[in-house]
Amino acid sequence: MPEWFSIETLTNLTHDYRALGPLIGILLPFLEAFLPFLPLVVFIVANVNAYGLLIGFLISWIGSVAGSYAVFLVIRKYGRARALGFITRHVKIQKLIKWVERNGFGPLFLLVCFPFTPSALVNIVAGLSNIKKNTYFWTLALGKLIMIFVVSFIGSDIKALITQPIRTAIVILLIAILWFVGKAIEKRINKKVEADFRLISSERKNKRGESLE
Repeated sequence: MPEWFSIETLTNLTHDYRALGPLIGILLPFLEAFLPFLPLVVFIVANVNAYGLLIGFLISWIGSVAGSYAVFLVIRKYGRARALGFITRHVKIQKLIKWVERNGFGPLFLLVCFPFTPSALVNIVAGLSNIKKNTYFWTLALGKLIMIFVVSFIGSDIKALITQPIRTAIVILLIAILWFVGKAIEKRINKKVEADFRLISSERKNKRGESLE
């Protein structure tokens, strides 16, 4: 195992990855939007180490935004079809759709900004909601700009992560902070969704009661 994490091995892997050309660097983040079990963070780190911070960041950003927006467009067009009806029947999805329609840009932007929040779910919910296409495109573009640059900056020198233990500890701490903050935002939004949904249900019941009187 130690030889896999040697400077020589990492250097060779970087050269081999760069030799595949920038298309693979765009394609992998693009595919992650459709297959969320793929490691987007790993792809971003690979890109910045192979192509440099600026080019690697741009390649990752283009691929991730294009993939996420493609998912959004597919769901917008086919999400309510019978074949995908199981998505809209899910109670959590229904609640999120209504909440996004009421609150718009802000909560989606926050979720997209953090690397460990469920971006695939965000794309699906946005596609099923009535949010405008242009609005969601700019939400993705700006949110992922922040998220991918932060990950790119942290992972831009993978060799130093091995040779400089203090840098490694700082990176691990930053990743942990990003994870906890992202999950805290996700949890807070979920609570707001539930509270908003209960309020809407209560208002509807009151209106029904008034109409019966």
